[in-house]
Amino acid sequence: MENKILTAVFISGKGTNLKKLIQLSKTKKSPIKICLIISSNSKAEGLKYSIKYKIKKYVIKKNDKDSEIKILKKLEINKISFICLAGYMRILSKKFIKNFKGKIINIHPSLLPKYKGLNTHRRVLENNELYTGCTVHFVSRKLDSGKIILQKKIKIYKKDNIKKLNKRVLLEEHKIYPKAILKIFS
Repeated sequence: MENKILTAVFISGKGTNLKKLIQLSKTKKSPIKICLIISSNSKAEGLKYSIKYKIKKYVIKKNDKDSEIKILKKLEINKISFICLAGYMRILSKKFIKNFKGKIINIHPSLLPKYKGLNTHRRVLENNELYTGCTVHFVSRKLDSGKIILQKKIKIYKKDNIKKLNKRVLLEEHKIYPKAILKIFS
């Protein structure tokens, strides 16, 4: 596909979803081209993919009050028109979201609207839920409340703990995030 949508992926950690999105972007059917990786963590393992796949990166310095202004500048310079949040552990301001209205998506490790925010697996287990999963959604001004694009539901087993559940949900995230992007642009 020619004229792919120039995309930035925001990360804070291992970058496993980033890797899946890069793999998608390398296919002919992909509507996106990942041109920039932005991280809120200079030690994020996912930054290694910027080297491996020759993608520009930008790391936000801790306690930088102007970080969003600098990010917006990087996005503008790189002509980014679509953003994927993949384990990005910072909340974007309402002003930032307004600049990219309808052009930012996120993956969340629960079946939204349930369990917004952090520590989802712990809360799911504490509440003896029978199912959990993951959700890809558009980012809106309210935390984890944007329009849902795709969800994947998985059963919770008696032997599950936070670590096991995280591992199983993450495997599903790797499958639905690329599918959600294809769905958006189909």
